[in-house]
Amino acid sequence: MTMLQVRGLSAGYGAADVLHGVDFSVEQGTIVALLGSNGAGKTTTLRALSGLIPARGTIEFCGSDLNRRNAAQRVVLGLAHIPQGRGTFGDFTVEENLAAGAYTIGDKRQVAADIERWYAAFPRLAERRRQQAGSLSGGEQQMLALARALMSRPKLLMCDEPSLGLAPAITEEIFEIFKSLNREHGMTLLIVEQNADLTLQFADTAHVLESGSFTASGAARDLLGSEAVQQSYLGV
Repeated sequence: MTMLQVRGLSAGYGAADVLHGVDFSVEQGTIVALLGSNGAGKTTTLRALSGLIPARGTIEFCGSDLNRRNAAQRVVLGLAHIPQGRGTFGDFTVEENLAAGAYTIGDKRQVAADIERWYAAFPRLAERRRQQAGSLSGGEQQMLALARALMSRPKLLMCDEPSLGLAPAITEEIFEIFKSLNREHGMTLLIVEQNADLTLQFADTAHVLESGSFTASGAARDLLGSEAVQQSYLGV
């Protein structure tokens, strides 16, 4: 079943468009990767989908027209966005960050249960529940950003450059968490990444952006084996 359908998406900043009529879809229960070099339009795509910047075109999510919804309403519908740089509240404790992620949930017992659920999934966060987020390591902050986004009970989780600033071993650990969320919890993911090799090894489908347009799309493993795509667009 198609969860997200995007047609003719154009968006940018001021008078300049960064995206130029992008079309793609995300099927329920899959992992989709958006790849490309810096400035290609990856972050702009996620910002447009989450309602952080104005966009033109059609965005349908679980049967709803997102063009009629603001950013907060899109979260309520089940769209969660982890921005580049993680965006945790550094002066808040781990637990306060998690509670903040559940601002759309009115049932306090459900919120408390969800906090414990994600502590079980991220044991290091449980150990640091009273610690300020700004004092966590980069990998722990990324785990906190993930857990906080999951507190809204999203249907689609969008992550922008989750490996940014992380050591290779920590990056692999984060991607293993993504696989677990997908396989064990049925989470649908849309991931923006520059680490093409790692991302293409576990994504189902992938799209390569260059100058605001797709230059390649298809099964992730097919793109992983394409030297032309990697050399021309991914720089690897």
